[in-house]
Amino acid sequence: MKKFCISLICLAIIILTFAICVPAGSAQPNEKYLRIHVRANSNSPEDQAVKYAVRDELVAFLTPVVASCDSKKALQNALESHISDLEGVADGALRARGFSYGAEAKLCVEEFPTRVYEGLTLDEGYYDALIVNLGEGAGDNWWCVV
Repeated sequence: MKKFCISLICLAIIILTFAICVPAGSAQPNEKYLRIHVRANSNSPEDQAVKYAVRDELVAFLTPVVASCDSKKALQNALESHISDLEGVADGALRARGFSYGAEAKLCVEEFPTRVYEGLTLDEGYYDALIVNLGEGAGDNWWCVV
């Protein structure tokens, strides 16, 4: 009986600690920013190099799309309507450079670590994101913030 009571007290302490340490609503995405990630197939030098070539073509495609949006919601809607176009741009860049794998683009909410970008600190947390996976998407990524 004594072991049961001690176990119950330990469980209560763990639950209380978790409740205190995890802020309410922590899974809600950051409302201010949308993150864009291009994830390389792997960390091989070739996959990392083509990631930057794909990035350049995606940025060229996205610049007028982003410029035409006056809110985050408008941006999300525009990106959603261009998902297949984004995949096509990425696939074309990959094929033009002799890569046989393709790309997959998606809008989602993901958890990210704290990052510093040209004087802007983005706290750890959940963010709306455009993710473009090249092949397996298992390599290092390039990212930016909109």
